[in-house]
Amino acid sequence: MKARVALAVFLAAQALAGAAFADTLGRIKSGGAINIAYSPDSIPFSFTDRAGPAGYTIEICKRVVAQIGRAVGKPGLKVNWIAAQTPERLKLVASGKADLECGNTTQTLARMANVDFSALTFLEMGGMLSRAGTKLDNVGDLGGRKIVVLKGTTTEAALREALQKKLVNAEIVTVSDATEGITMLQAGGADAYAGDRIKLLGLVSQAKDPTQFAFVAGDLSYEPYALALPRNDSAFRLEVNRALSQIYRSGEIVEIYAQWLGALGRPPELVTAMYILSAIPE
Repeated sequence: MKARVALAVFLAAQALAGAAFADTLGRIKSGGAINIAYSPDSIPFSFTDRAGPAGYTIEICKRVVAQIGRAVGKPGLKVNWIAAQTPERLKLVASGKADLECGNTTQTLARMANVDFSALTFLEMGGMLSRAGTKLDNVGDLGGRKIVVLKGTTTEAALREALQKKLVNAEIVTVSDATEGITMLQAGGADAYAGDRIKLLGLVSQAKDPTQFAFVAGDLSYEPYALALPRNDSAFRLEVNRALSQIYRSGEIVEIYAQWLGALGRPPELVTAMYILSAIPE
């Protein structure tokens, strides 16, 4: 009997905890503001420049905010931007301190235990940078080397798995931000830096001498990006996905891509297919 009572109390507490953050639209409407966690250093997706948050995902999120404002009858929603790295951003959303997450965040089943995700916003691959002249042609060449990677990311997990599969004994050093990682690589404190390929390219483009770096051949992982949302809030997720569908259907995504990723050429076929498949009709 006591066990049944304890179980009932536990389930009720869990239900209340879930309900506390279920009405995201209601909280946004009453406060007239939305809290968004974003990455401050993930060029070209999400970063901080002199004017504030900028990048491919930030442009998408600004249009999402406009749709949410229309949905709650508050077209001039105030946006409180919260800069944080991936693990912290996900914790902010899970705890209700952030209503939305805008970065280069990979949707995974493990993360779905704590947050929900929107429709996809981009498809990327994980890879590695080395210093030019370093003989690193693939993962098998990393034996005895030191590899830097952002802590708590899907790239870290993919890197560890790849090394284990290839039976490669390498030292993995985790860092808290991308600048620290690229600085270590540039100074010779590491032999390679692992991350999402386009983000790595963005870091190289910001370096004083981009010719110092070279990509290691091969992909580490598949990274489907999406916006992290509070769990169990279908009404809020609907408005976020409605905004994304409008961006894809209208072709506005072409302008956003051209602005932030156009230097890389046309969108890859896989990304173009994702845009088409995510253009859900009303």
